[in-house]
Amino acid sequence: MKKIAVVALGGNALLRSSEVGTIEQQEKNAYETLAKILELIKSGYNIVITHGNGPQVGNILLRNEAGFEKYKIPKMPLDICVADSQGGIGYMLERQMRNVFNDFKIDKNVVSLMTQVLVDIKDPAFENPTKPIGSFYIKEEADLLAKANDWKFKEDSAKRGWRRVVASPIPKDIMNKQIIEELVNNEHVVIAVGGGGVPVYRHENNYLEAIEAVIDKDRASSLLAQQINAEVLYIITDVPKVYINYGKPEQKSLDVVTVTEAEKYIEDNQFAAGSMKPKVLAAINFIKNGGNKAIITSEEEIGKKNGGTQIISG
Repeated sequence: MKKIAVVALGGNALLRSSEVGTIEQQEKNAYETLAKILELIKSGYNIVITHGNGPQVGNILLRNEAGFEKYKIPKMPLDICVADSQGGIGYMLERQMRNVFNDFKIDKNVVSLMTQVLVDIKDPAFENPTKPIGSFYIKEEADLLAKANDWKFKEDSAKRGWRRVVASPIPKDIMNKQIIEELVNNEHVVIAVGGGGVPVYRHENNYLEAIEAVIDKDRASSLLAQQINAEVLYIITDVPKVYINYGKPEQKSLDVVTVTEAEKYIEDNQFAAGSMKPKVLAAINFIKNGGNKAIITSEEEIGKKNGGTQIISG
């Protein structure tokens, strides 16, 4: 049986920071990113691709508001917006992966799965929403929206305005994990856990219910990698390696780091909470729960012998 690698793509895999996000731009970026993943397939890995959805779900939320204001189209709840982004991005990635296989003469199937992720309704995150979503508002607009929709807002740390914040609970279980594992072990490329998955919880009667939340994509990818017995977790971002003393004269890139060393760096506040810290935490969690290694890197470094920062046990 071939080894499994879970590849978690960041939002920049589809939308670069300098772009407005046209479909042509996103499709081109998707093709170029997915072509890099061929290196892992050539190295003998079966692949599961996960992805972020930050820019895309933000645009969906804006369309939600604009459609209601102008045409009184009923607003859709956050879980539907996340599911919309999962479907749209999954479709783009699946089609471009097929195009990559066609161009490189590779005979493989690709399937994109809508993925729900189970969370605990008693997770403390629901008492303290911190994940910003949607657009920026002035204080008066935010107050009106908060009152009308029972939303919570916080001021942006860079003083760009006020944004709606939602809970980011810890993922507890990946729905359809058995199907994902079966497909990937049969050498199909699987696209799953888009945007961290659609968060759901169970009632006492075991019924599934949606919840207004956004799950961290890297945490969900780490959990999926554990549950399907993956050997490697790739977390793709916009830098080739993890750095300590980032942006300072003594900045240093990390090549191979043990879990113990990574945890010490976290204690020393070496990684920003909104960017690298959750990625390192996801990598640590994967290794502690049976993973062989986690690699945090940019798409250009995928598959290279010494590419990226490797986090290993120890």
